[in-house]
Amino acid sequence: MNTAAQSYWNNFWASKNQVKPESYEAWQFGADPDYLAQLVIDGVKTATCSGLIFYEMESEPLPAIEDYSVILNSNDEPMAIIKTVKVDIMPMNEVPEEFAIAEGEGDRTYQYWKDAHVKFFTNELQQMEMDFKEDMLLVCERFELIDVNR
Repeated sequence: MNTAAQSYWNNFWASKNQVKPESYEAWQFGADPDYLAQLVIDGVKTATCSGLIFYEMESEPLPAIEDYSVILNSNDEPMAIIKTVKVDIMPMNEVPEEFAIAEGEGDRTYQYWKDAHVKFFTNELQQMEMDFKEDMLLVCERFELIDVNR
């Protein structure tokens, strides 16, 4: 575990009059960690998605409601804490426009989201010698911003 993220997590909960959740994950967004973390901090990005295949191949547990995450920048520095509030698994070609807009990227249109994700998933899958398919299953996660590391 990243010691800076662990320190931020512990200090945040020490300042609250609440029970600290038992666990959390620390991670950075894939394509552009700094830009995407800033969108979360600015309140623009309230959703994210990943291919189900990546969770399966890495034997990673799927996100679940009430999961907490420390969002890291490209230097693995903690930027914010988020809490997962909804998780859906659906084919990419069935992701609703409203979810795509909630990802907050680019010009915040469905077309931008689709183009960026097709490119990203195509590249990631090619590295694993797999082909992109429009109906690949995505893990679509909604989250709320809990804290910004100042």
